[in-house]
Amino acid sequence: MELWTEIKISVDAKNIEKASDIANVVVPYGIYIEDYTNLEQEVEDIAHIDLIDEDLLAKDRNKAFVHIYLEPDVQPSEAVAFLSERYNAEKIEHSIEILECAEEDWRNNWKKYFNPIVVGEKLLIRPSWRDDFEAGDRKVLNIDPGLAFGTGGHETTRLCLEMCEKYLKEGDSVLDVGCGSGILGIATLLLGAEKAVGVDIDETAVKTARENAEINNVESRFTAICGNFTEKVEGKYDIVLANIVADAIKFLSKGISDFMKPDAVYIMSGIIDTRGEEVKQSVSEYFEIIEEHLENGWVCLAAKRK
Repeated sequence: MELWTEIKISVDAKNIEKASDIANVVVPYGIYIEDYTNLEQEVEDIAHIDLIDEDLLAKDRNKAFVHIYLEPDVQPSEAVAFLSERYNAEKIEHSIEILECAEEDWRNNWKKYFNPIVVGEKLLIRPSWRDDFEAGDRKVLNIDPGLAFGTGGHETTRLCLEMCEKYLKEGDSVLDVGCGSGILGIATLLLGAEKAVGVDIDETAVKTARENAEINNVESRFTAICGNFTEKVEGKYDIVLANIVADAIKFLSKGISDFMKPDAVYIMSGIIDTRGEEVKQSVSEYFEIIEEHLENGWVCLAAKRK
């Protein structure tokens, strides 16, 4: 049995958002967050119950933890050095433990901390193994991220979904560049899109996206493609999504309009606030920015062709 490395980072709960963002730079998957700060309210909002396990209630609300998992052939020393340097630069007090973990254990451990999430006015994101939720009138998006990035819990994904909810029209076609787990494209289908295409250079992500489309019974309207989207994707779309990183969004700005219908909306997320103005200037060479949202240090933009 191959042993993975678990890096467990302890920080003050007030710093967990920034600490997890930094950790995501080390590895974009195999990471989960333990944060019990708003335990009672989150349980009430999602499950509408007030009965909570005593072990959870006993957790220290002042501390939160980031868990990172590294493959067996990856040495943890470089990751730990990077994390310590970044946390010290941000003045985040922290402690780091290095533990051994069997692959099947980490694949399941993080699931305990992935809860149902309400997004916008119309969606509820449900981990495929969780039944303790009430959706009401919301569309339920069932998701099993596996090793692919994208659970809906991060601001970048939620901001994107809220923008989709606002600009998507019934019958639209959608292109999701860097689709990860497929969460965005599948969500647009539940919200009324006619078809969605997700493209990613990661084979694992594409496989996961296809599986999630099946879980949500939209596989006939969802296409997942592995490869460089400029070489693999054809056609023009009503909505184009890019929940990636600032540099990739800047790079895409020049050519992405070739895949957009004349009145299409281009929604960009994954932009850390310190680079927001830089990205806006780059995008504005080719697009008119029509809306901007900022939440917890992350920027999401909506734009149309000039």
